Amino acid sequence: MGQNNSGFSEAGLRRLREVLARHVESKRIPGLVALVSRGGETHVEAIGTMRHDGGAPMRRDTIFRMASTSKPLSIAAAMVLLDECRLRLDDVVDALLPELADRQVLTRPDAPLDDTVPARRPITVRDVLTSTFGLGMDFTSLGTPIMNAIFEQNLTPSGPEPQPGPDEWMRRLGALPLQYQPGERWQYHISNDLVGVLVARVTGQSFEEFLRERIFEPLGMTDTGFHVPAEKIDRLPTLYAPDPQTGEFLAWDEPEGGRWSKPPAFQGGGGGLVSTADDYHAYFRMLLNGGVHNGRRILSRPAVELMTTNRLTPEQNAPRTAMAVNNVHISFGQGQQGGWGIGMAVRTYRGDYAPIGQFGWDGGSGTSAYADPVNQLTGILLCQLGYSVPSPAHLMNDFWTTLYQAIDD
Repeated sequence: MGQNNSGFSEAGLRRLREVLARHVESKRIPGLVALVSRGGETHVEAIGTMRHDGGAPMRRDTIFRMASTSKPLSIAAAMVLLDECRLRLDDVVDALLPELADRQVLTRPDAPLDDTVPARRPITVRDVLTSTFGLGMDFTSLGTPIMNAIFEQNLTPSGPEPQPGPDEWMRRLGALPLQYQPGERWQYHISNDLVGVLVARVTGQSFEEFLRERIFEPLGMTDTGFHVPAEKIDRLPTLYAPDPQTGEFLAWDEPEGGRWSKPPAFQGGGGGLVSTADDYHAYFRMLLNGGVHNGRRILSRPAVELMTTNRLTPEQNAPRTAMAVNNVHISFGQGQQGGWGIGMAVRTYRGDYAPIGQFGWDGGSGTSAYADPVNQLTGILLCQLGYSVPSPAHLMNDFWTTLYQAIDD
């Protein structure tokens, strides 16, 4: 077969569909939507059903819980504020986030919560945007007093109850010591939720209002937000967290009456968005186009370059490397891209089929979105299966492996 005008071979796209369909036919993946684009052409596959036991078929406009794939999108709000000089990278955050002033820092990562020393310096905007402000999800420190406190205080979205409103969330965060000195080490997730609070306090709008005004609406992202309205709830599939021993499909969130069926108290930039393949495609294509969408500038080119270039020193990146290399039992081998920009991973070495410079991230609900400047390629893969089993990670791996083989120049 020959090449089509998108830069993908017809045989390669056919094989991509076959590989995706094989995962669905295995009964381990209920359904999926995959979108790939290159050279101005877009190819979409919608395979399987909205529930593991059947039901409505997956459609191109199915709405998915983006989980941590929210991070590369929600961070754009902060980049708008940097462009407009309403935030500065090295400003101290104390005036906007007084709960984080005068920090105490643990004497060692596993120390008791009262075994602290004063922070060497205040937290800056740069620390927050690069996930190095001193506290976060650290999968190499599970079971330590500080990690236990983070879960007990419901500072992450993984608990049985929804997170509290932003002011209460900040109060709880401010009551804990930092695990590391500001700027010392990258830590996962909590910074991304903190960005949403920071944006809201700078703008006087809710995080979602600002995102909608400056990012979602200009990009035509009509199905992206922090909940699914009633008139669209039939497009939201059940989210499953299968039993890791038996593989039984256990519903973690149902559409009707579930967590995303009503506006949340906390609009979490780290993992709270819902969206579609086409909405995310618009965003990532804008980034590939240097911040411009359909002739309209959304972000400056320097802002995009700042987001999509590794920001971490080897010392700051050490826990990220440890998470990728030593915790494959948690991630099933995903996440070994190397570096981190602002809100997203940036590949700094060629560890698989994707080239250096690819940027984006994955989500624990079975979502994956990356763009590749070298090949001018965007790939988005969405399903509704949590990482309690390897199936979504294996699906993502096979998607990216097969997609890169489909490139035909």
